[in-house]
Amino acid sequence: MEGESIWDVLRERGLSISTAESCTGGLLSHLITNVPGSSDYYRGGVVAYANEVKEEVLHVPDEIIEREGAVSAACARAMAEGVRRLLHADVGIATTGIAGPTGGTPDKPVGLVYIALATRDNVYHERYIFHEDREGNKHKAADAALKMLREHILSGARSSER
Repeated sequence: MEGESIWDVLRERGLSISTAESCTGGLLSHLITNVPGSSDYYRGGVVAYANEVKEEVLHVPDEIIEREGAVSAACARAMAEGVRRLLHADVGIATTGIAGPTGGTPDKPVGLVYIALATRDNVYHERYIFHEDREGNKHKAADAALKMLREHILSGARSSER
């Protein structure tokens, strides 16, 4: 498996992925689809910038946004699960955060990002605080999401369709 690309592993295992993006604004989808042959495993994505899109399209419960906020582990987890189900993918990946330069608070500073990965059986999340400008924070978040996907896939995930 060492030296094998994540994209080859997805293809070999028959796994499909989908994305739900807020703070990365489509950058994660761009990085995935920039690879030739990505249609073999990439189902599609939703850029859910507005809370209404998170709720209405991805089925994030409004209680999560009201109680914990759109930038929270719970929201990222619900987004990942929502896009996985919506697009019938094996894996859903979601990003939500505060890219900056404004929008931060003492509890939720600029650069705070939650990334979640949902499979049929589990949902995982990670929390980051990046210290870049807006574009840098978006790139760091997209790269962290790809790293999370890579670590999950290379750990032995199998298609839920098999």
